Amino acid sequence: MIFAATGSGVVLLELGAIILVLGILGRMAGRVGLSPVPLYLAVGLMLGDDAPLDLGASAEFIETAAAIGVALLLFLLGLEYSADELFSTLRAQAPAGAFDLALNFTPGLLAGLLLGWSPLEAFVLGGVTYISSSGIIAKLLGDLGRLGNRETPVILSILVIEDLVMAFYLPLTAGLLAGGSALATGTSVVTAVVVVVVVMIAARWLGPAFSRLVLTDSSEVLLFTVLGLTLLIAGLAEELQVSAAVGAFLVGIALSGPAAERAEPLLLPLRDLFAAAFFVFFGLQIDLGAVPATLPVAAALAVVTSATKVFTGWWAAGRAGIGRRGRWRAGATLVARGEFSVIIAGLAAVEGVGDDLAAVTAAYVLILAVVGPVAARVVDPALARR
Repeated sequence: MIFAATGSGVVLLELGAIILVLGILGRMAGRVGLSPVPLYLAVGLMLGDDAPLDLGASAEFIETAAAIGVALLLFLLGLEYSADELFSTLRAQAPAGAFDLALNFTPGLLAGLLLGWSPLEAFVLGGVTYISSSGIIAKLLGDLGRLGNRETPVILSILVIEDLVMAFYLPLTAGLLAGGSALATGTSVVTAVVVVVVVMIAARWLGPAFSRLVLTDSSEVLLFTVLGLTLLIAGLAEELQVSAAVGAFLVGIALSGPAAERAEPLLLPLRDLFAAAFFVFFGLQIDLGAVPATLPVAAALAVVTSATKVFTGWWAAGRAGIGRRGRWRAGATLVARGEFSVIIAGLAAVEGVGDDLAAVTAAYVLILAVVGPVAARVVDPALARR
């Protein structure tokens, strides 16, 4: 009993210290108007096997918390959209979404091939450079008071399409990384596509009934019900090789109306806690010594893909008839990369594929999670002065 108590005490000490450090770093990031994501990644980098500090007793707990964090990130992202909105967005903004995919997936794919990586690693890096950070961008739009701007619907439409692309890209990537036969991988991808399409159609027609069934007067019961459903469906999706993240995203889409409005504030603190654990866990998987060597590649990718994202936003906003300042704001806002890029590289890290890929992604996200919010903040004042 003495040894058990001592072990529990070490776990609590480690977790308490990590959470306190994350709180301090989050406060620092908030005061300077930046996302805390790169700081959370840095904490993980400092706690890895070859890092200055060692994390032992609580590593298993952080790994489990990271899986919950991914599910909650995607669930709350799905909660922002209804099935009707997704279908209407696809119809209206499909050209902009296709342009975004072609322009921002290609640099990562080509960079991976030029570096001599395998086609699979290059394919994963393409996904890393393609997807903007919905979490960082959503927070930016609120902090900067731009939710009512004319370009904001264009930005959100592009983010929605990127999220939908991820619903197909993630299971495909997970199947390829698992290294199964072509038939098994193809079957899992087809299964994933069918499940996503069926759930989206069902959410469109049965979402209100599902939401009424979930809704209750008790906040405690609602929290347990929604959290339990999210983790249950995420786990089932993982077993079906559809990806837990996609399963959680679909649950968020299916939930709407008063149930969604009441569930969101209940789950936001849990999302923030467990998402931070995910970013720390990702940092733990990276060899700190490999990061400096990858900085030139990450910086070059950051420069190229910042320009392609700015051009994406500029072009998409122009299609919507938005003026020059709004077009620049749209482009600069889309620059930030974050949680999805880390999730994609995390899939590779779990399968033991591409150590350099994880290091490049970490450095890349560290750069653009800082540059993105700064660019979004300074572009409008700079244009106004001109």
